[in-house]
Amino acid sequence: MPELIVIGGGLAGSEAAWQAAERGITVKLYEMRPRVATGAHQTDRLAELVCSNSLGSNLPDRASGVLKAELRRLGSLLLEIAEQTALPAGTALAVDRELFAQKVTERVAAHPKIELIRQEMPDIPGATCVIASGPLTSSKLSQAIARFCGQEHLYFFDAIAPIIAADSINLEIAYRASRWGENEPDEGDYINCPFHHKADYNAFVEALRTAERIQLHDFELILEQGVQAGAEHFFEGCLPVEIIAARGEKALAYGPMRPVGLADPRVPRPPYAVVQLRQDNLAGNLYNMVGFQTNLTFPEQRRVLRTIPGLENAEFVRYGQMHRNTFIASPKLLRPTLQAIRREDLFFAGQIVGVEGYLGNLASGLLAGWNAARLLNDQTPLELPRESMLGALCHYVTHAEMKNFQPMKANFGILPPLEGKFKGKRERAAAHAERAAQALEIFLGEHEK
Repeated sequence: MPELIVIGGGLAGSEAAWQAAERGITVKLYEMRPRVATGAHQTDRLAELVCSNSLGSNLPDRASGVLKAELRRLGSLLLEIAEQTALPAGTALAVDRELFAQKVTERVAAHPKIELIRQEMPDIPGATCVIASGPLTSSKLSQAIARFCGQEHLYFFDAIAPIIAADSINLEIAYRASRWGENEPDEGDYINCPFHHKADYNAFVEALRTAERIQLHDFELILEQGVQAGAEHFFEGCLPVEIIAARGEKALAYGPMRPVGLADPRVPRPPYAVVQLRQDNLAGNLYNMVGFQTNLTFPEQRRVLRTIPGLENAEFVRYGQMHRNTFIASPKLLRPTLQAIRREDLFFAGQIVGVEGYLGNLASGLLAGWNAARLLNDQTPLELPRESMLGALCHYVTHAEMKNFQPMKANFGILPPLEGKFKGKRERAAAHAERAAQALEIFLGEHEK
């Protein structure tokens, strides 16, 4: 019987294993946790969400909404489970991260075609394989991938935002609201901590700028051999809050602390800046700080973040952290089918290919698992249409100019241009969404069996 090896039990690996198994392929899924720790994961469950618990907007005219629609049409297991474990988050899809990982683990491990093997894979197998080992690939496998690629990896730092106990938030100061009043007053899906005065905001920014950070000497040694990605080696999509603060007085107020559409119902004028907290579990007793990934030392996080209005007595269930994120030079190494150019039975998926964001990770895993199954079933692997969001994402990471190559999230900018004129960006986005759905439907009508 044809057999597939999948390395890595994260979002991409779990989805890849499921897709291949559903197509009749026997799958061996290797996950090194708990035998080998990553430094960022806290459990041994599959598809554990390490950073945010949000999978982006559900709106059909947003890039993440378009990708979700494609994933539903393609039969994504992980998106199905995400929607089953959803939490209140306005127009976004946020999940109870523990319940989500638990359900993914249960479903994948119970599949009769999948064997879950709890051990490290130190080398690239000679058999048909999907490498979805993620940004925290073990050192042994990283070395094997480097030998195969014939060049160094690309590196950047990734960051995790703090999580706070809900009962330690002062709701006499903080208030509930979703941006632009998506809910009734005091019933919003987010808890908002307002800076009503510019002077208080400026003092907070200065505290962030001058706070002590954790030294990253081991990562810096790696970076000397790799390629710089993003300002000061940080990927722009996941910058630590202190790095944003150092860019200028208003950088946070125009970034993760943007107050627009978040009026405080108890104060006649809008706040100068707002720190948003998003529900992190189904019980509603944990909240994460939206956009507040950080590399401050733990004592400094307690000191500085407790100066935020409403968080003066905050209990930190998890502190923010930094970790190395590894990805390969996909434009030189991969085809849009996610096959290695030098070896057609070797596939890569997830963050290691330079796809950013939870949705992109599991979507690339879906395509890699599907194509690996097609190859093992003596069918030609498929390249999705560029008009679709997933097709455009895979085309970008395999065709970008190397000198500018950075991880990429789903966005309308990577889709082929539209013909005609549009009244505004929302009308253009809706047209992109409609074209993407039509292109995928036509494609599946020709190839889905």
